[in-house]
Amino acid sequence: MHYLRVYADADGESHFAEVELPTERVAEPARALVAELSAPLDAGVVVFRNVLSEPTDGYPHVAPRRQLIVQLGGEAEIETSDGEVRRLSPGSVVLVEDTTGKGHVTRGLSPGGRTTLVVTLPDGR
Repeated sequence: MHYLRVYADADGESHFAEVELPTERVAEPARALVAELSAPLDAGVVVFRNVLSEPTDGYPHVAPRRQLIVQLGGEAEIETSDGEVRRLSPGSVVLVEDTTGKGHVTRGLSPGGRTTLVVTLPDGR
């Protein structure tokens, strides 16, 4: 399992990093279930967000807090201040933690808007 991370370095530039989650295999023989589980993450508030319209100026912004964003419907792209662009399709998971620095630009790509699940995380790792 993995997710995409957006972070700011010491100079304030935002970047992407692919993060691979260590998992543990578990089994429930009574249900014939075998799964891989990551370690639990402490989470705060969970919000479903339906973005109906977005600014078209492409102005960079920082994340309001550390948060996981799960793309549920529609598509978007994120551009970091170093110029790299990544496309987010349904099922994409992004840890946004560039709460300082030059920020990133988010662009909605779907004419009907997009739906995300936002999970706030405590400060730190």
